[in-house]
Amino acid sequence: MSKIVIMDHPLIKHKISLLRDKNTGSKEFRELVSEIAMLMCYEATRDLPLKEVEVETPLAVAKTQVINGVKVAFVPILRAGLGMVEGMLNLVPAAKIGHIGMYRDPETLAPKEYYCKLPSDIASRETYVLDPMLATGGSAMDAIDALKQRGVKNIKFLCILAAPEGLKALSEAHPDVPIYCAHMDERLNSHGYILPGLGDAGDRIFGTK
Repeated sequence: MSKIVIMDHPLIKHKISLLRDKNTGSKEFRELVSEIAMLMCYEATRDLPLKEVEVETPLAVAKTQVINGVKVAFVPILRAGLGMVEGMLNLVPAAKIGHIGMYRDPETLAPKEYYCKLPSDIASRETYVLDPMLATGGSAMDAIDALKQRGVKNIKFLCILAAPEGLKALSEAHPDVPIYCAHMDERLNSHGYILPGLGDAGDRIFGTK
């Protein structure tokens, strides 16, 4: 089973409450998704390796630490995952961005890949897969499969809301991939949507509901 981290920060809890509100408009919704992603990025990058360096301050030489040569990539699952990218980049502006496009078959609920464009050196990067919603887990599993097929070894998955079914499926399919989740909801409904959830994240981010 994967390492699963469920966030418990008061700011995240507060912002998720605003996300859920059906009266929250697209502009505010986008801002909240970005802010939550930034807070999640802080936690998900906690284990980046460091090295000691010397820096000359205005008063003396200080021995301090910087990140030790790790290259980072963010890979949002289209389209809703795009909403998390800006917040992640606010903390790691040198990261490269890949994109994986998935859609869910309305009949079978199975994910279908329609687009994949990744940095040429993706295999050597610490890669963070982004999707606001982890429902059945199908899209996340297929996106991670696509990365592994291209040689990526160090992968983490970040979502804002998850259903227990999706967490279980993803952690069993990819036990080597840590999962960072801002909140675990109750269950999936018969249409594969998270309850109580927040509706369709893509529609609410892009104003297409």
